[in-house]
Amino acid sequence: MTSKNTICLWYDGTALEAAQFYARTFPDSSIGRVIHAPADYPAGKEGDVILVEFNVAGIPCIGLNGGPAFSHNEAFSFQIATEDQEETDRLWNAIISNGGQESECGWCKDKWGISWQITPRVLSEALANPDRAAARRAFEAMLTMRKIDVAKIEAALKG
Repeated sequence: MTSKNTICLWYDGTALEAAQFYARTFPDSSIGRVIHAPADYPAGKEGDVILVEFNVAGIPCIGLNGGPAFSHNEAFSFQIATEDQEETDRLWNAIISNGGQESECGWCKDKWGISWQITPRVLSEALANPDRAAARRAFEAMLTMRKIDVAKIEAALKG
C-alpha cells in the first residue's frame, strides 16, 4: 500500500468478496495485495484472509476481517458522483441486486453494510445553484426519492 492515509473497513470474514464486488462494479477500482493471517487470531485461523488492499473509485482502502464485533452504519459512506441516469441506474442496481438495500435521497447500503450515496452531478450542482428557489425545488424533489431521478431534478430546477 503506497498511500499514507487509507480507509480501513471492518468485515466479518468477507473482505475479499466485498473487494471483488467493488472492483467489478466501480470504475477506477482494483484489488491489490491479499494478506493471510500468519497465526490464529480471535476472528480466524492461520492462513485465513485477514487484510485485503483495494481501491474503490480511486480511494485506497483496506478490508480487515476482524470478526463480528463491529458493524457499519450510515455515519460513513462512499459518495459516488455519476454523470447521468444510466450510470446512476447501473451502480444503484448493482448494489441493490447484490443483496443491498435502498434508502432515501440517493443512499443505499451494500450487503456488507457499507453505505453508498449514488449522486448524479446534476443534483450536486442543483443544490449549489445560486438561484435559491431553484435549489430549493431540486432539494424538495430529492427528498421524495430513493434512487435519484435526473429528469425530475432537472424539471425541478426549471420550475
